[in-house]
Amino acid sequence: MDMLKKLFGDYNTREIKKLSATAEQILSLETSMEKLSDEELKNKTEYFKERLSKGETLNDILVEAFAVVREAAGRTLNMKHYKEQLMGGIVLHQGRIAEMKTGEGKTLVATLPTYLNALEGKGVHVVTVNDYLANRDKEEMGQVYGFLGLTTGVILHDLKPDQRKQEYNCDITYGTNSEFGFDYLRDNMVMAKEEKVQRPLHFAVVDEADSIFIDEARTPLIISGQGAKASELYRVADFFVKTLKKDEDYEVDEKTKAVMLTEQGVEKAEDFYKVEDFTITDNFSIQHHTVQALKANYAMRNGVDYIIRDGEVLIVDTFTGRVMDGRRFSDGLHEAIEAKEGVKIKEESQTLATITYQHYFKLYKKLSGMSGTAKTEENEFREVYNLDVVVIPTHKPIRRVDSEDKIYKTELGKFKAIVEEIIETHKIGQPVLVGTASIEKSELLSFMLKKRGIPHQVLNAKHHKREAEIVAHAGEVGMVTIATNMAGRGTDIKLGEGTIELGGLKVIGTEKHEARRIDNQLRGRSGRQGDVGVSQFYISLEDEIIIKYLADREENPFDKIKIETEGPIEIKKVKDIVEAAQKIVESDNFGTRKNLIKYDDTMNKQREVIYAERDKTVETEDIKEYIRSMINQVANKEVDERYKEDKKLKSQSIEDIADYFNSLVHFKDKLIKDELLALGLKDIKEYIANKVLTIYERKEKLYKENIRSIEKAILLKVVDQKWINHLQNMEHLKQYIGLHAYKQKDPVEDYNLRAGIMFDDMIYNIKLDTVKFLLNLREEKEE
Repeated sequence: MDMLKKLFGDYNTREIKKLSATAEQILSLETSMEKLSDEELKNKTEYFKERLSKGETLNDILVEAFAVVREAAGRTLNMKHYKEQLMGGIVLHQGRIAEMKTGEGKTLVATLPTYLNALEGKGVHVVTVNDYLANRDKEEMGQVYGFLGLTTGVILHDLKPDQRKQEYNCDITYGTNSEFGFDYLRDNMVMAKEEKVQRPLHFAVVDEADSIFIDEARTPLIISGQGAKASELYRVADFFVKTLKKDEDYEVDEKTKAVMLTEQGVEKAEDFYKVEDFTITDNFSIQHHTVQALKANYAMRNGVDYIIRDGEVLIVDTFTGRVMDGRRFSDGLHEAIEAKEGVKIKEESQTLATITYQHYFKLYKKLSGMSGTAKTEENEFREVYNLDVVVIPTHKPIRRVDSEDKIYKTELGKFKAIVEEIIETHKIGQPVLVGTASIEKSELLSFMLKKRGIPHQVLNAKHHKREAEIVAHAGEVGMVTIATNMAGRGTDIKLGEGTIELGGLKVIGTEKHEARRIDNQLRGRSGRQGDVGVSQFYISLEDEIIIKYLADREENPFDKIKIETEGPIEIKKVKDIVEAAQKIVESDNFGTRKNLIKYDDTMNKQREVIYAERDKTVETEDIKEYIRSMINQVANKEVDERYKEDKKLKSQSIEDIADYFNSLVHFKDKLIKDELLALGLKDIKEYIANKVLTIYERKEKLYKENIRSIEKAILLKVVDQKWINHLQNMEHLKQYIGLHAYKQKDPVEDYNLRAGIMFDDMIYNIKLDTVKFLLNLREEKEE
């Protein structure tokens, strides 16, 4: 790689050179833009639209359009984009990811590509991480767009469908990733095209792109309905798994959080549940509850993955440390955790529609993103989203000092050293922000500081109501703030009076995370916009990341190294292993996500087919020909399944065919076996199809013009119900494949094969049920 860099030059450096030249062209138009009146500046929007209508491209007008936005921002917000912001804006317009450090003004950067792409009139979505930011940015940046004659909307949680539609019809729409994703799912559940709120997905600018595209990429957005009543089987399964022994009866994959029964564990399950073969499909329900109980007990941790508050299990977002209000783990895992913790088990919910962020964002015609930390994940961005990363230089040089990591043998030794450093720093008044990886660690550290009499604030999912206030004061003299990753995103810590002389904000990391990116986010809380600051990470050989790294190794490399000190370890070999551990765990996690993508891709292709066909039905006024085709397909398939050529068997098979169609359609004049006996296979199919079509035509005459809307409604309802069942079956299939992983088959190949068969069955059953419901419409005279 170094050799390639010497030969061809660094890719990022070359890109920056090109971007810099274009940014200079934009800046050179400053004087001519300043001379324009407000009206002349506003009229540039229509001028650009006219040029586009005559065949010019967005790239042709980029330099002038960016200069117009820059001038409009100066007049409305009293802020003009500086050179580096212009460079970031160009990267976003190109459909790439711009890495820009904290405090570099990414919100203003987004106005450039957003305005330019909105000129096409197809809508631009600007995606933020919460409702507050979406609304704030719409109000502030909307002034720039409004000045230039464009409309700006915002999607907030409590908007009604007609209000949402109005906001989506604006030139530019701000909102959160979840609101955009849920609206897409709801649009694919409507019964009429007028009920849709979104336009086709055109261009998205995503803030905190690494968080949404990687950390939350596989978080499924789920629209749920009421499912089955809470099953007693959750408590039974919980009782069973608590009797099992690790490594003998079950194994835990530390990397993926998967928990698997061993062959001995399967035998114990068969004995406990009194079944002959635990792994067969007849025992799906027992398997499902057992798998979820295993995961709840041996992979999900109280204080890390969830907390208990007022007798309720609440999910904790492991990347931000925030409680995810109103969300439940899907497919019975939440109920299994409730059984584990001995709290009330709520009724199960049923998945009506689901999509991951990863697949939702890939639906946009063009996608771009901004983040303070993205370069370390460039391979994943490129492989999964076909996006590359360009690192934009900071406007002012970074003055923060990133100290060398301090490594300790034990976790206790590490925490004692952290407490001592906090005490020494607090003595001189320098503000300290301490980042922890979990709620339990933040509370342990708080306990240790209380014992030493150090005043401090704790910011985690249990103490989150004063978040904005706590963060606002974290940079003041004498402040000590302990925070989970929660304080790492979307919040600016401004330095208080007198803190610059004390060295700025000191950031202490209590352990390395599974991605260097998250460490960099924590570091980035200090030294924003050229401020002074310090960052220091503490690591122990008992940290989770080291344990994960050692899990796959036959021998522990530390065993060969004599570590006698209780203080910081200065042995180079130990430092090298610790540094390698993070990169290897990071790479393993990427590999795991890539593997899971293979499962998701199958589901995604199926969703695309179903939604496209459903959409076609919603958009089409008359589906008569489609219904007639379904009738023929049903007649052919059902006859084929029952017909036997053999003379001895033919009579019985004809009887089966007659019985089946007589019960399916309720013929007034029953199909008579003797009439069918004289016919060959092709003629039987034709005879039955014609009989069924005759009934269909009778219904048509009876229901007159209403039949078109009735058959549409029937087909859409059947599609939705079958799809809901299919989603549940696919989830169970994934668990079933997991149980069979030890049988030396390629699980992904096996999953794809079975998923394909299940999908084909579902498609046919949609046709069969639609025909059945349609042909059995009542014939009595009723309104």
